[in-house]
Amino acid sequence: MKQFRVNAWTACAVRMMKALLVSYLLTGFLLLFLAGLLYKFRLDEPKVQIGIIVTYILSCFVGGFLAGKMMKSRRFLWGVMLGLSYFLIMALVSMAVNRELQSSSSGLITSFLLCMGGGMLGGMLS
Repeated sequence: MKQFRVNAWTACAVRMMKALLVSYLLTGFLLLFLAGLLYKFRLDEPKVQIGIIVTYILSCFVGGFLAGKMMKSRRFLWGVMLGLSYFLIMALVSMAVNRELQSSSSGLITSFLLCMGGGMLGGMLS
C-alpha cells in the first residue's frame, strides 16, 4: 500500500512540474512578445504593467487548465496549487536576483492573488 502512495504522489508531482514548465515557457514567450511591442511601439509604463498582469493571469490559467486536465479530480484545487507554486517560484527567483523583494506589499499581494485566481479559474474550466 505504501508503494502505491509513493507512486501516486510522484505521478502528481510530475504532472504539476509539467504544467509549471508549460506556464513558465508561456510566460517567457509572452514577455518576449511584450518586449517586442515595447521596442516597436514605445509603450508607456501603464501599458507594460497591464501586459505583465495579463501574462501572469494567462500563464497561470493555462497551467491550471493543464493541471486540472491531468489530475481529473479536485481540478480547482490543483489549479490553485499551480498558481501558488508559480508565485512562490517567481518570488524566490526575484529575491535571488535582486537580493530583496522590490515590489511593494500591495503589489506582491496583487501578484499572489492574480496567480492563484488564474490557476484556479484554469483548473475549474478544465
